[in-house]
Amino acid sequence: MKETVNIEISHADLSNTEQVLSIIEIIDAYAREPVGGNAPLAAEVRERLASELKSVPGLVIFLARCDAKPAGVAVCFRGYSTFKAKPLLNIHDLTVRPESRNQGLGRALLHAITDYAETTHCCKITLEVRESNTGARRLYREFGFGDAGSEAEAMPTIFLEKPL
Repeated sequence: MKETVNIEISHADLSNTEQVLSIIEIIDAYAREPVGGNAPLAAEVRERLASELKSVPGLVIFLARCDAKPAGVAVCFRGYSTFKAKPLLNIHDLTVRPESRNQGLGRALLHAITDYAETTHCCKITLEVRESNTGARRLYREFGFGDAGSEAEAMPTIFLEKPL
């Protein structure tokens, strides 16, 4: 029988040092996994994140707690769709600590993100996911995410980056 857990999702309070440190720890744990690059965040990145998150325009962070312990995070950025002339919300990072997975935290985070996007009149939610991250891809598909494009003619997209 599956143990019942208490899940709580809230907007992160970036003036709360404990919450900021929890966010960084959860992101660092993800970075150490194969889908995150197999390497911890550099010390300088951890230090800058702690001080710079507060000043990032359009940043929206959701913090998931499982039985009152920080267990997951979704880092999102508000953007704008020129094709719809409305705001959009991009999920940049969504991760749950390995020991807290398969308890509904990812779904709870996606529900909170969707509620926020609807309340703030966003026209869509976007994200990128590694092809090898089959668990996340399955969750996103179950939650209604699909290839970018119209329903009549889906247009697969490729995410490119240029390191600087």
